[in-house]
Amino acid sequence: MSPLVILLRGVNVGGRARLPMAELRAALSDAGLADVRTHLQSGNLLVREPSDLSIPLAGAVEQVIEDRFGLHVSAVTRTREEVADVVGRNPFLEPGVSPTTLHTVFLETDPDSSRLAGLDPDRSPPDRFVVSGREIYIHYPGGSGRSKLSLDYFERRLGVVGTARNWNTVIKLLELLAT
Repeated sequence: MSPLVILLRGVNVGGRARLPMAELRAALSDAGLADVRTHLQSGNLLVREPSDLSIPLAGAVEQVIEDRFGLHVSAVTRTREEVADVVGRNPFLEPGVSPTTLHTVFLETDPDSSRLAGLDPDRSPPDRFVVSGREIYIHYPGGSGRSKLSLDYFERRLGVVGTARNWNTVIKLLELLAT
């Protein structure tokens, strides 16, 4: 069983979708996941996937959350190797760019190439983004608060569910996956 990260979309953010992490860890352990850990309160789970799941891991986690907590929450999974690849591919890791201005959107699936053309690279200057596989790398030089490059924008344009994490969280998740 290799370690995986499960990224939940929109939990414990702005007072919505309140999900107690201790209870979630217990519920997922009861459902058969091993070594369930959380990082922060915003839906970052680290688990070892059992080989006997009858449905994909993300769907199993979504079902546990709906059954136990009455919340419909999307889950996106990545392996340790995939998170390491995400870290290695960030095109905005340049001299002078603060990691606090970087975010990554983890998409559930690869976006359709025809929908990629609908993204506007000049939507929110000076913000920049690059879509690479199932990730969107974003650089918010002035912060993400007023940017028009929101998760909702990307999800609507691409037709794919995603969840965003700041760069420091991405790095920390990679470290935690190694332990």
